[in-house]
Amino acid sequence: MSKIRVAILGQGRSGRNIHTISLNQAKAHYEIVAIVDQLPERQERAKREAGCDVYGDYRELLKRSDIDLVINAFPSNLHYPITKEFLDNGFNVLCEKPLARTPEEVDILIDSAQRSGKLLAIYQQSRFAPAFMKAREIIESGAIGRVVQVSIAYNNFARRWDWQTLQSNNGGNLLNTGPHPVDQALQFFGADAIPNVTCILDRANTAGDADDYVKLLLHGPGRPVVEVEISSCCAYPSFTYNVQGTKGGIKGSTSHLDWKYFKPEEQPLPQLVTTPIVNEKGDPAYCRESLKWYEDSWDLPEAQAKELFSLMAESFYSMLYDTMVNGKPLEITPQHVRQQIAVMDECHRQNPLSKLSELTS
Repeated sequence: MSKIRVAILGQGRSGRNIHTISLNQAKAHYEIVAIVDQLPERQERAKREAGCDVYGDYRELLKRSDIDLVINAFPSNLHYPITKEFLDNGFNVLCEKPLARTPEEVDILIDSAQRSGKLLAIYQQSRFAPAFMKAREIIESGAIGRVVQVSIAYNNFARRWDWQTLQSNNGGNLLNTGPHPVDQALQFFGADAIPNVTCILDRANTAGDADDYVKLLLHGPGRPVVEVEISSCCAYPSFTYNVQGTKGGIKGSTSHLDWKYFKPEEQPLPQLVTTPIVNEKGDPAYCRESLKWYEDSWDLPEAQAKELFSLMAESFYSMLYDTMVNGKPLEITPQHVRQQIAVMDECHRQNPLSKLSELTS
């Protein structure tokens, strides 16, 4: 196929603002042939903007044989059941995050994809965030040594009252925003193992019953400690990375990174001293040294920083095209996402929150 013929389910913030707009900008590789949304005004807008067939019921697509890829951008609680329905009916599916609520549901989707011989992909575009990729490049160079801790913060101050604040809709900061930093956190931790999980969830500024504060620690033998914070009650917004290593560290934001390191071969660790340390005057002293630091920085070009979401979408869809047309492996696999969902499921197990019916009774 020279072009991938796409059907998009949903025309909300993800379906329209991310997928429809992104694919309209990638017409060399993708063609939107159908859009589904229950709201008539969204159907009319989709017809104008994409010039495609529109439907009010997604089941109409099951009758078609000319669709190469279905994008499930329906509300979060519909990701698992409708993705499964399309896989079982022989369609390739790209699902928005979160893919599912439990790892068992992910296993079922993986099995459905294998039985039907179809592709299951998940839209985790933050894997292609330039600052994240640059931080990994610095780490893999060995410059800062063994990574001891990574901290990721996705914090702002926000009070929400929409459908994504409800547990029944698979809402809350962990399931809504969390897939982005948790996916990155697991790449720092290592995708080959399930980490130990310590988590605190809280409900602070939301009208619903789901979490809007997340503090998560991933840890395990021989692995870095990885900290993720997603807070809606942070009056000083921050989207930041802080990486601590045995030879230096990295700090920065989504558009700027600084890192510094020293060279142990130039300044080896002094020999252990077990007797009292004194200064040149013979007075008690603290052991201290003056390290020679090497420093560097990285900036995302201003034009790219202004179009960061579009940049990540373009990278994701380029990767997906290479998978579907050229047979290259997916870079974000369902197995990676299963690890993520397992972590988030454990966070919910550790922090059972009251349901809306209990809060209002």
